Amino acid sequence: MADLPTPRQRLFARFAWGLLAYEILVVAWGAYVRASGSGAGCGRHWPTCNGEIVPRAPRIETLVEYSHRLTSGLALAGTVALVVLAVRAYPRGHRVRGGAWTTLALMFAEALIGAGLVLFEKVAHDASMTRALSMSLHLMNTFFLLAATALTAWWASGGRAVILRGQRGVLAALAAPTALMLLVGASGAVTALGDTLFPAKSLTAGLAADFDPHAHLFVRLRAIHPMLAVTTAATIVVVMGMVRALRPTRSVRVTTRLAAGLAVTQVAAGLLDVLTRAPVAIQLVHLVIADLVWIGLVLASASALAAPSAAPAPSAVPAPEG
Repeated sequence: MADLPTPRQRLFARFAWGLLAYEILVVAWGAYVRASGSGAGCGRHWPTCNGEIVPRAPRIETLVEYSHRLTSGLALAGTVALVVLAVRAYPRGHRVRGGAWTTLALMFAEALIGAGLVLFEKVAHDASMTRALSMSLHLMNTFFLLAATALTAWWASGGRAVILRGQRGVLAALAAPTALMLLVGASGAVTALGDTLFPAKSLTAGLAADFDPHAHLFVRLRAIHPMLAVTTAATIVVVMGMVRALRPTRSVRVTTRLAAGLAVTQVAAGLLDVLTRAPVAIQLVHLVIADLVWIGLVLASASALAAPSAAPAPSAVPAPEG
């Protein structure tokens, strides 16, 4: 029988889930900074804002960017607290400790990428390929950060360790949706940038620009990204069904259905985004659902690849009298 969690471990699990929810909010606020054109609100200064620790008489763009830095700083502080709590609640070598340390490393990487975007002025109205690549890298690191936090919370809540030996079929099935999610996330980051820098005046004008061979690459990606997103969602739905058949446990059933349902919802949100010409509010909803799809896929994978529970010891049966 597995050891029951201690009060400190139960507290840690709640804190980890709370941190994950907060990270999603910070990511959404960062998207608002980009969508509102406020990325240069603090100028080419980091970690200060326009050379000041607390900006005086700030413009609205400065307030937006500065608030994002504050919320990001709180996320970093929360991740440091996550590591401290993990070290206190779990023994050396425990998977929860490893997850917490990985989360901290990725949070530092997230901060460095954000700082690089500011210091090299890849913000506001910059439409360079360097910015596109940087934003794609930023998105992938964000996905990995959310995955590490989610797995830490999952394991702290009783999720079993992942084993890879003897799991070739499940691994092969999960590889496609995982790779496609990273690809569609990267393309989505660039597409959202195109919506901000080159807004369409109407749905008809936007569709015409999407298929114009002379349009900016960011604009042409608006036609490719939806097709890639639909393909990804369909792949997730099919693979989640396959995984349920391969690993028919309760946690796998719940997480795979959650991931599939969120993937379908994401396609609907993307269609709404296109039809309404990508207003900021819909962009943020679209991004949050994408993060939830990714987290659902990660947890479904962790459930499917988890070590099997120990079989109960057979009860003693008295020998027949004779």
